[in-house]
Amino acid sequence: MPDRESAAAVRETAESIATMEIRGAATIASAAAEALAAQAREAADGGADGTAAAGGPEAFRASMRAAARTLRETRPTAVSLPNALRYVLQRMEGDSVEALRRSVVDASEAFVRQLDRAQEDLGRVGANRLADGDTVMTHCHSTDALACIEAAVAQGKSISAVVKETRPRRQGHITAEQLRDAGVPVTLIVDSAARRYLDEVDHVVVGADSIAADGGVINKIGTSGLAVNARERGVPIMTAAQTIKLHPETLTGHTVEIEMRDESEVIDADAREDIGDIAVENPAFDVTPPRYMDAIVTEQGQFPPESIVTLMRELFGEGVAEPWAEP
Repeated sequence: MPDRESAAAVRETAESIATMEIRGAATIASAAAEALAAQAREAADGGADGTAAAGGPEAFRASMRAAARTLRETRPTAVSLPNALRYVLQRMEGDSVEALRRSVVDASEAFVRQLDRAQEDLGRVGANRLADGDTVMTHCHSTDALACIEAAVAQGKSISAVVKETRPRRQGHITAEQLRDAGVPVTLIVDSAARRYLDEVDHVVVGADSIAADGGVINKIGTSGLAVNARERGVPIMTAAQTIKLHPETLTGHTVEIEMRDESEVIDADAREDIGDIAVENPAFDVTPPRYMDAIVTEQGQFPPESIVTLMRELFGEGVAEPWAEP
């Protein structure tokens, strides 16, 4: 079945991921898994045109691969997305459409349950790095980073936050609102003020879009500069990231693609025309070398960045399959 015939739920989810209505690695992964489950239910019932069920198990498998490709193409650097697709599709098994459907739905539900537990476990690990009275600095919006701060507050620690607004999309505003709702005093700053306010900060907590085998952290643009400044100021910085964000393809030499987003996020058409002939670039992410990161906190514990490769091999082995590809 061609990609264009993916179920409505898959198309809607893909669009929401691409436009960042659905954001955050864990949220993206959960949405992708749930979209595959919705596709499995529709395909088992015959799909929009009846071909998946009528064509038997192979047509069903093809419809699932097509749905996964539609989702996979939305965010090239959001590694949790292909990891979610791998988890579900590698557990798709059975000799009938109904058995295949059941295996996909069961795998999706199991994956989402694991994601729910992972963030709570990660939060407890990260909270142990924060002390009563600490002021933390955040960058962008990461539910994993928030989980660490919220867990520290739940432990009775007094925590305050300096939140970078994180242009051009100002995801820091979301972080500021959620921390405020958690009872954390928040100071919102422009990105370029970060170095000044590091003198008032005890810990920097960031998330990750993905983590490479060498411990490099791929995260929202500006993370690398913040990490360099934090190291120069002597402020410890940790990445909070569920293991779903580990990038297993980097074990085999894959280079992480840095997504370039539309220039309209940076400058509107009228301003661009007024300025004249200029180039506009809008990279979504940068790479922080492992030497600038103190620790990577996961639901399975905290690790020095250079040792994350050991955990990656335990979870994913040495190679990576692409179960959404046509055989």
